[in-house]
Amino acid sequence: MKKLFVILAAVLALPAQAALNVLATVPEWAALAQEIAGDKIKVSSATTALQDPHHIDARPSLIARARNADLLLATGAELEVGWLPVVQRESGNPRIQSGQPGYFEAAGAVRMLEVPARLDRADGDVHAAGNPHIQTDPRNMLAVGEALAARLAQVDPANAAAYRTAYAAFADRWRAQIKRWEAQAAPLKGVAVVSQHKAWAYLYDWLGMREVAALEPKPGVEPSLAHLALVRDQAATSRPRMVIRAAYNSARPAEWFAREAKVSAVVLPFTVGAPEAADLTALFETTVQRLLKGL
Repeated sequence: MKKLFVILAAVLALPAQAALNVLATVPEWAALAQEIAGDKIKVSSATTALQDPHHIDARPSLIARARNADLLLATGAELEVGWLPVVQRESGNPRIQSGQPGYFEAAGAVRMLEVPARLDRADGDVHAAGNPHIQTDPRNMLAVGEALAARLAQVDPANAAAYRTAYAAFADRWRAQIKRWEAQAAPLKGVAVVSQHKAWAYLYDWLGMREVAALEPKPGVEPSLAHLALVRDQAATSRPRMVIRAAYNSARPAEWFAREAKVSAVVLPFTVGAPEAADLTALFETTVQRLLKGL
């Protein structure tokens, strides 16, 4: 009995297993990882909802966070190509290098849209693998979540069963929410819209909306007043109902176009952490409601 007590006391004295240290490049993957892993991970995002994820400085503080990461979650498809390789290299962390289990790309789990037929940097921020803004379609959260749960199980096998169970519960709940959002968004099907930046291909594909023009002359290039006037005139025959921008975009181009073309200017959260988008559910609740209001 005394021996049993000693063994039990030793087991209770063991430190709890440390939470997996996860660094996401963008808030949506941090939020998805939290949905699946809960308190089994400690997760943070390299960027916020009010930053352009294409253009981030590889600051020493970010490199320090990467140095301690067990798992790095990226969008991929060249979204972070301008800064993430520097962070990986300078971190000196072998776990999160490309090709290692500790490096995960969400884009590899979904069907990519707007894959270019040709590549020419003169065309602006064109991505060879396709449009990287996959988080604007909630259906992609299911595919990415399934792949992410499998990767979490690979790097943390002790909690593999918990990750699979949590993903299954998330998927059931998420499918029900998608069904509800699609019913609410039915009036948006076929609606013509103008985008400030070509960031919404997956959203439009999901809801059946039609992008008839983009304000930027090339992806990532700020439009001049002359170009905005040209887009206004060319888009007039398509009768767009609204112009859409992300919360991090400059307001000036969309507001000018809305005023001149007499359409609604709609600001969408784009990712978790923007106003009225505290989590993944709120992200799509707010997106659908703002689009409907734009009608």
